[in-house]
Amino acid sequence: MAIYIDSSNLKHIRSVLELGWVRGVTTNPILLNQSDLEARGVLSAIKELTAGPVFYQLVAENFEAMLDEAEEALEILEKRLVVKLPPNDLGFRVCSELSSKIACCPTAIYAPAQALIAREVYAQYIAVYVNRATRLMGDGIQLIRDISEVLKGSRTELLAASLKSPDEAIAALTAGAHHLTLPYETLSQLSFHTLSDAAIREFRETGSGII
Repeated sequence: MAIYIDSSNLKHIRSVLELGWVRGVTTNPILLNQSDLEARGVLSAIKELTAGPVFYQLVAENFEAMLDEAEEALEILEKRLVVKLPPNDLGFRVCSELSSKIACCPTAIYAPAQALIAREVYAQYIAVYVNRATRLMGDGIQLIRDISEVLKGSRTELLAASLKSPDEAIAALTAGAHHLTLPYETLSQLSFHTLSDAAIREFRETGSGII
């Protein structure tokens, strides 16, 4: 199990990686477009910040161009690279070609049938948009449960994305997700609880220690 930050903001990425429990970075074209740097520069900078996986989503729109783009991303990120792909015929075809050489992650999975194909082309990960599925389809957590059943016995791992609260993240994990990727704001909330904060404050105000 691993927790990732979903961001291209280098300040945020650096901050959460310093916490010691965030294992890598997921990006997408929209996040990369929000950076002041061009995409290649952002990826190079992220590579210097983490020894963990870095997820990069292909934007090319035909088979050969997608393979070429994956090779370019590999030159930048080396063994850290996980290639994100669309869960359609083209994306699964590219995944079948690449998955023996580069870790692949069909992304924006909304149906168990798509997960079935992903496991058949030996994708290392699939990304399921939990909160968005809830808003558009009614129950993103049930989708996680259904897909986790499809993936049983395979090497394909479920990455839960589009998580907007700590409760939603925990629900996705207990429903069967193997990994979580969270925006900075949600990551920042994971370690906080009002009762814990009150207890710590009481210890500080009424307790003593060796310093």
